Amino acid sequence: MSNSTSSRFGCFGVFIGIILCLSLLFNAGFLAGHLFDLFPQESKFPEYVIEKAGKNVSTKVAVIRLSGLISGYVPGDVGPSMIDDLKIQFKQALEDDNVKAIVLSIDSPGGEVTASDIIYSVVSKARTLREGETPTDDADPKRPRKPVVVSMGSLAASGGYYVAIAGNYIFAHETTFTGSIGVIMQTYNYEGLMDKVGVHAVTYKSGAFKDMLSGARTATPEETKYINDMVMETYGRFVGLVAKERKLPEDKLRNGIADGRVLSGKKALDEKLVDALGNFEDAVKKAKELAKISPTSGVIGYQAAPGLSKLLRMQGASSADKKIEVNLTPSTATPLRPGYFYLLPANFVQ
Repeated sequence: MSNSTSSRFGCFGVFIGIILCLSLLFNAGFLAGHLFDLFPQESKFPEYVIEKAGKNVSTKVAVIRLSGLISGYVPGDVGPSMIDDLKIQFKQALEDDNVKAIVLSIDSPGGEVTASDIIYSVVSKARTLREGETPTDDADPKRPRKPVVVSMGSLAASGGYYVAIAGNYIFAHETTFTGSIGVIMQTYNYEGLMDKVGVHAVTYKSGAFKDMLSGARTATPEETKYINDMVMETYGRFVGLVAKERKLPEDKLRNGIADGRVLSGKKALDEKLVDALGNFEDAVKKAKELAKISPTSGVIGYQAAPGLSKLLRMQGASSADKKIEVNLTPSTATPLRPGYFYLLPANFVQ
């Protein structure tokens, strides 16, 4: 082989080597960017078609789903938590000029008070104003508002109902479990167990109430009263919102169905907690009517494809949680975090 030929092959090899190095550097930077959010972008959900629009019809209804336990600790698909996911979806629906109405599909037993209240606020700021209603002080008057129709699934109780009352119109199935207007807080007392093994807690505190939720001892009467007062304060907000949104007498609610009981959809209609009995299709039809758009308008939803960071997070969680757990409680029970207020039916509490 001549020197010129060897030189050409040598240059070609160097060129290939440079390309490979650049490719490796680019891929490493791309991976690092996804892992550590070095190239932040606006979070959005991909849109998918539930019902195709008619010919020459561009208007559509957006479907947003709220399912499972309502909690700031439930990770989101796009945002850090399920609450952030719902905020993102409502923002997308409100900013899309072709979306004229929103159907909020709820299948949830409820959850944390604060998480439920945040989502209630998101929905109430998104919905069109009712007759005689003015925007709240913290609502942007220039922000678009669209009719929000709630479609209850099998369950929309307690915190799920808390969120539902923010909509313009509420549908329930006859067999939906809803209502459960009440607040619950739970902690554990393991004082007897500690006595059996000869262990005793030694506590140094700055005030009488600093360790009032300690499971190492029985609560004092003063602590019990203080916690009950906090529960009733939160309950008062829940009942007050139901009375305001559903235009019902608050004292009648307090002395009647707002005692934590779960109601069927039919009973909820009788008590004026919902507006009508119907399924998801009925809710979509009503949303189109309220928005005054074509019956052939499209119906879309938002669903995130698993991203690289989420897949790695899921893999890390599964690797770190390789343990055997024996659970003797019903599968529907929810372990409550001590010190948190919850809007949950009693049969969903562990």
